[in-house]
Amino acid sequence: MKTRLLALLSAVFFSFGIANAQEVDCNTTLNLFSQSAKIKDYKSALPNYKSLIESCPKINLAVYQYGERMFKQFIKETEGDAAKQKEYAQALIKNYELRLENFPSKTAKGEVYSDIAQVKFDSELGSIEDQYNAFDKAWELDKESFNSPKALYAYFNLVVKLQESGKKDLQDVFTKYDELIQKIERQEIFRAEQAEPLIEKQEAGEELTSTEKRVLGNSEIYLTNFMKIKGSINSMLGEKADCENLIPLYQKDFEAKKTDTEWLKRAARRLSAKDCDDPLFFQLVEALHTAEPSAKTAYYLGQLADKGGNDAKALEYYNQSAELEVEPLAKAKVYYKIANKYKAKGSLSQARNFYRKALKFQPSLGVAYLKIAAMYAGSANNCGGTSFEKRAVYWLAAEYADRANKVDPSLKSVATKTAASYRATAPQKQDIFTSDYKPGSRISFSCWVGESVRVPAL
Repeated sequence: MKTRLLALLSAVFFSFGIANAQEVDCNTTLNLFSQSAKIKDYKSALPNYKSLIESCPKINLAVYQYGERMFKQFIKETEGDAAKQKEYAQALIKNYELRLENFPSKTAKGEVYSDIAQVKFDSELGSIEDQYNAFDKAWELDKESFNSPKALYAYFNLVVKLQESGKKDLQDVFTKYDELIQKIERQEIFRAEQAEPLIEKQEAGEELTSTEKRVLGNSEIYLTNFMKIKGSINSMLGEKADCENLIPLYQKDFEAKKTDTEWLKRAARRLSAKDCDDPLFFQLVEALHTAEPSAKTAYYLGQLADKGGNDAKALEYYNQSAELEVEPLAKAKVYYKIANKYKAKGSLSQARNFYRKALKFQPSLGVAYLKIAAMYAGSANNCGGTSFEKRAVYWLAAEYADRANKVDPSLKSVATKTAASYRATAPQKQDIFTSDYKPGSRISFSCWVGESVRVPAL
């Protein structure tokens, strides 16, 4: 009888060992579990973990936090043993579920349900539909805390697979793409906003606290990961979003949907993004502007004016669009477009104003910093009274290139090379030594640049 009981308990805990059937001293067991888990002695921690989740499931959130680390380590250690890994994956999922059950107020549902879905995806538990539904549950329950770059990628990967197998429509792929890219870009803004004041503090020569260094480091890691994931998602979308596929898709539904403003917005936005030069785009814009004049319709009308070569009218529509727009990312996009148009016309001060407006609404828009840097570098001969002061403009240009790198890791290579090129053109150590300026002093520029730069200690 005793043998059967032990065998049964062993099976319940996924063959991890024999559970203690005697009454558990919860605090002592928690202490023993925590001590082992802290030093990553998970084999010793496991029996106490089992006792805690069976007899004291609400004693402390740390049980589930350490439990997560423990099972992830077990999964890693059993690489090559698919059956064992699936067993530990199921145990990890159970750990997440127990956390949700016992500490709901201290658990972000979207984050933990997406973690559950990620385990199913990574361990190939269930069908593709099951895995997709797990991510979909997390997304629908709590989008705000569904922020893992890896989970966002897996979620989109699965909807693409379902579409390719005929279980989802192409429109489902586009809709999910829009949702996830918007989520990623908002997270990029959040992380860039965290980093921006810390970058400015560094540039001012101030020392960051250990907490600030950690925040800045984490922001840079997240920005790098989001950049990679966004690239992967765009790659997966691939030819599915080409004009050749989009035009027939939207043409087929246009008559039935031409009074559906949400459908018109999505269709016009995608054709606009792909610059699909087709009569359908004009039809969509006209229908949308008639049904609901907005920032988006003003933007599309600006595009049409651009195509017709009417720059003044295009700028009028773009400015109108920017003023009407309430979505930060969309607002930044319009301001960036206006800035580029002014830059092309040689209106550099106006261009900078609009690049800065774009950065205000999308701090991760590193390319705007590069554009400002290029304008400063191009104006060096018109700023400063001496050759030294003119060349000093390149230090300022280099600082802007550095900012581009820090807020947008995808620009690291080009921004680093650009900054190095500017610094190579700026005054060198010997130039500073023989000049009227000392390291740490500031040089102000009275030209349109209107800024100052600190002379570096080389």
